[in-house]
Amino acid sequence: MAGRGRVSGCRVVALVVLLLAALVSCGGRSATATGRADLQRLLDRRSTAVLDRDRASFVRTGALSWFENLRGVPLAAWSYRVTALHRTGDGATADAELRYRLQGYDRAPVTVGRTLALSWNADGRWYVDSDTPARKSAQQLWDQGEVTVVRGKHSLVLGTGQSSEELHMYADLADRAVPAVSGAWGSDWARHVVVQVPRTLEGMAGLLGSPASQYRGIAAVTTGEVGGPADAPADRIIVNPDAYAVLGTLGKQVVLTHETTHVATRAHTTPATPLWLSEGYADWIGYLGTGRTPAQAAPELARAVTAGRAPTALPTDQDFGFSGDATKLAQAYEGGWLACRLIADRWGEARLGEFYRAVGDHRTRAGSVENAMSKVLGTTPEKFTEQWREYLQAQLG
Repeated sequence: MAGRGRVSGCRVVALVVLLLAALVSCGGRSATATGRADLQRLLDRRSTAVLDRDRASFVRTGALSWFENLRGVPLAAWSYRVTALHRTGDGATADAELRYRLQGYDRAPVTVGRTLALSWNADGRWYVDSDTPARKSAQQLWDQGEVTVVRGKHSLVLGTGQSSEELHMYADLADRAVPAVSGAWGSDWARHVVVQVPRTLEGMAGLLGSPASQYRGIAAVTTGEVGGPADAPADRIIVNPDAYAVLGTLGKQVVLTHETTHVATRAHTTPATPLWLSEGYADWIGYLGTGRTPAQAAPELARAVTAGRAPTALPTDQDFGFSGDATKLAQAYEGGWLACRLIADRWGEARLGEFYRAVGDHRTRAGSVENAMSKVLGTTPEKFTEQWREYLQAQLG
């Protein structure tokens, strides 16, 4: 009897284990999977609250955080996708993709990584304690403070720590830049720009996800997807307010026009395009109609030519590194500008734009300039470089 009882007990235990296994199996989802699904539903409600500007609904999903900072930002879409959930005792952290679009500007969503710190609320549901940029992901402007929004005729300007009057100045500059660029490049682009103006250099670096030291002295940069497909998010012109503030009126306009040129040419700027051409062309349009002489617009290169240290080759991509020597960087920009100016002077402005497009349309960097110079300009890189060196001497010597 005793022996049969022990066997029966073992069978009962085995049956319970099998039943538990069956329940888990039939349920089809682990606790982690269920947790992710619950979190996704919470983030869907959070997204709806953002788009509806519904503060009460947003607070029910988590801490208020940056919600008020977004008040004036024109959003067409906002959504999260949970990519990982990591339980940590009573709480958890989650990795998520945030996708959003600016109304009237983004043809496709901007996608950024976010890290969510989570806890359980009194009802036993997920609660978002914080929603911050993921490691190695850039900040968004509303992560840095309340966003002020100014609309121009051809521009949307978003700023933190800036007065409305200051942001209107950027809108005015951008509104002059857009038709100037279209007049030189053509109208086959969006013909409007998004400008972001953070409070400080450090804020600019945060938006770019890079150290501030890389952008000290750089007035603005433009972000965008190489090749600029039709369904890409709009480029962002990101201003360094510290460097921009020291520029004169003309300098500020040249910078905004330069960056706007990058927006316009994005679809034809590819890995095949050398920086001397993309940066030189942007400067060429930036200086059009300003009356600036080569010596005034290229002072560092003028000093080098006068001192008998004229460059022997067109600038390389490495010469445009922000963290290198400032004089070498200035000479690289100036050299690229004068190369484009030479093409416009000798072959015509329309041919310069055709050359730019031909280089970018090449599949690889190798052969891109050679083929375009042969096809569009009827010359070779070697002959062109010699002409460029002579041009430097004639214009700056």
